[in-house]
Amino acid sequence: QGYEDPHWQYSAANYSNDYTYQSHQWQPVAWQNDRDPRQGEHYGRSASYRDQHYYRGYHPNLASNPPGQDSRKAALFLVSQLCLYFLPSLQSLGQPSLLLQYHESGLSSSSYELSQYIRDGPDHYDPTLSGTWSPAQAGGPLVSTPTPAAPHKFSRPHVAVCFGAGGQLVLVCPHQPVEGQLAHVKLHSLEAILHDTKELQELQAFPGPLAREDLHKVDVMTFCQQKIAMSCDLSTQKGRDSALLWKLLLLLCRQNGSMVGSDAAELLMEDCRREEKYKRQNPAANLMGLTDDELMSHQPGTLDLITGEVSPVVETQEQIVEKFTKLLYYGRKKDALVWAMRNHLWGHALFLSSKMDPRTYSWVLAGFTSTLATNDPLQTLFQLMSGRIPQAALCCGDATWGDWRPHLAVMLSNKVGDVKLNNRAIVTMGDTLAGKGAIEAAHFCYLMADIPFGYFGSKAARMALLGSSHRQTFARFARTEAIQRMEIFEYCQRLQQPRSFLLPFQVYKLLYASRLADHGLPGQALQYCEQIATVLLGQDPASHPVLTQQVMKLSERLKLSDPFLLEMPEQDQTLEPDWLLQLRACCQEWEVR
Repeated sequence: QGYEDPHWQYSAANYSNDYTYQSHQWQPVAWQNDRDPRQGEHYGRSASYRDQHYYRGYHPNLASNPPGQDSRKAALFLVSQLCLYFLPSLQSLGQPSLLLQYHESGLSSSSYELSQYIRDGPDHYDPTLSGTWSPAQAGGPLVSTPTPAAPHKFSRPHVAVCFGAGGQLVLVCPHQPVEGQLAHVKLHSLEAILHDTKELQELQAFPGPLAREDLHKVDVMTFCQQKIAMSCDLSTQKGRDSALLWKLLLLLCRQNGSMVGSDAAELLMEDCRREEKYKRQNPAANLMGLTDDELMSHQPGTLDLITGEVSPVVETQEQIVEKFTKLLYYGRKKDALVWAMRNHLWGHALFLSSKMDPRTYSWVLAGFTSTLATNDPLQTLFQLMSGRIPQAALCCGDATWGDWRPHLAVMLSNKVGDVKLNNRAIVTMGDTLAGKGAIEAAHFCYLMADIPFGYFGSKAARMALLGSSHRQTFARFARTEAIQRMEIFEYCQRLQQPRSFLLPFQVYKLLYASRLADHGLPGQALQYCEQIATVLLGQDPASHPVLTQQVMKLSERLKLSDPFLLEMPEQDQTLEPDWLLQLRACCQEWEVR
């Protein structure tokens, strides 16, 4: 006699060999060689029950509970319920099973005995032995019933929906094919469904692809002007920086991609909100080589020991120059320089010192620069002309420092002889701005220094998409506006050099084409695929195998959306354009290799 459970099966005959009953206590026989103690059942050499069970991973008693706790309680509950359920049937047969005897003796109420009867250890389980217990099988061999067939995924008719490559949403209404009902298929345009969404409106407003022959640059310039007027908040620093990039693209488009430093400087100063007033100050006493007592002796109203005259409290420009001349009469060059520096006769002081020794000239020059404010653009120019990286390149972008645009303007308009120093200063300014989160401003600096574009995820690259940081997540990085702005920059370069293109940007063109197809604009998406394929065929497609294959796959889905295909005579129609055939031939060629 025995008891069969869908998860555990026991043989009553062999059960007594493994367990001895003493004083209502169950004593398990020691496990040997990790073999299942139930000798009558053939569990085989498979893995443990916990590893084999089909409930593993989502069954609450088998997924993560430790042995002897939750799973043991569930087993106790299962046995007690089965005992109560099968009790009348067993009594009718006249042959009570072991489980019934234990129940009548009161052992079923003991959690310890039941925990020993149903062990939570690594039992072996064979799904083929799982079946439903019946009283007729109590005295005979265990026979398992076949596993019921898996239920249907859908128990009743339902709506089936899928997206088509032609910018359509395909909807199949519920029907009963068994009863002879025909399927009712509805086609909806994604462009019509999404017509009120911001994403579709942003895609439709852009006059892309910009490489087509029927495009006029006036359309591109109009789009840039609309972006400046509607998308840039000029009350914020970020909005002004974004507007500056759009104005730069507008300038490049107007001038066919050519620009000089003075053009950019004029654009920078035009974008400045106001002309900042930089405060002048007196030169420091230590820079003039005077002590505090000597400096006081040169103050107005004191007796001049050299000329014997008392300095007037208020001196006119003529009086200042006259005294400078009298000091030179007596050969007091240093005193004349100090007098000129203190009264801001920098022209006289610099000329006189330039005819003296170099140390004196440097001393007068340092005194002159000390009168300028730290954030004065003249400081930036003088430091750059002195062969140093300006301090503005390291401190710009700070609220206490002021606007960065005048400093960049003075560097662009007054390039020094050392081109590398000039570019290094501009790049340093861009790095400083990027470190403070001003990405648009930093990219403006990088464009002025001719920094090339890189790829997303490249730590060495300074920019990948114009106006978007590649240090953030890809979803925030590859925004539609950033891709459109980048395409306009590529278009401006093509106005100057018709065969030029940006190879790293072709990946984002493919992404943009996918977005067009997803929003119900397959015709424009196919045109982008053609532009990318043209660039790849002009290069070596084998050097970019992944991009080439992805372009080919998307083009094969969109090839019937070509408007020229509908206008061709029926006898001349070909289902695939020439560029797609060439692209597929290239893919097949390197696959054979």
